[in-house]
Amino acid sequence: MRIIAGIFRSRRLQSLRGMKLRPTSDRLRETLFNILGPQIEGSRFADLYAGTGAVGIEALSRGAAEVIFIEKHLPAASLIRRNLDSLGVASGAAILSVDALRGVEMLAAQHAAAREERMDIVFLDPPWDDDKEYARCLGALGSAEFFSPGARVVVEHRRNFSLAENYGRLRLARVLKQGDAALSFFELAA
Repeated sequence: MRIIAGIFRSRRLQSLRGMKLRPTSDRLRETLFNILGPQIEGSRFADLYAGTGAVGIEALSRGAAEVIFIEKHLPAASLIRRNLDSLGVASGAAILSVDALRGVEMLAAQHAAAREERMDIVFLDPPWDDDKEYARCLGALGSAEFFSPGARVVVEHRRNFSLAENYGRLRLARVLKQGDAALSFFELAA
């Protein structure tokens, strides 16, 4: 697994042994960031169910101002820290070792304490075999008040799994399928 572009381009990331994690493929990650394009530069980015941290680290590499990694699996959270350390990332990244819903609550509390702290992009990739986790997390994000204008929520899921059109203020704008995976892009309703 490698970083596709940006200041860490071609650098390799570590992963955990076994099938506990299913990192986003290099090809799908490249497609994701080609779509997000200039929105990444200077953004606040949250990587939920972060796993190896590859998506959030790609965002940092491409100019995100801050990335918050949310990963409850402690070995994976430690792996994210090791990957960040191997790249020399000393600032602009935070790791929350909590489940995704608790992480969303923490982001909301952080925003309530400092109103200027808004999220621009949230990426989530729950375990593919836990269909209910998608609805729980997207429901929490759909009622969150910490998004900046024009914010996006991007969900990775298996190709043959369909998400609802709406979750609170989130509206499905686009679905892109690639291999056995798909990316669903949500935007905030006015």
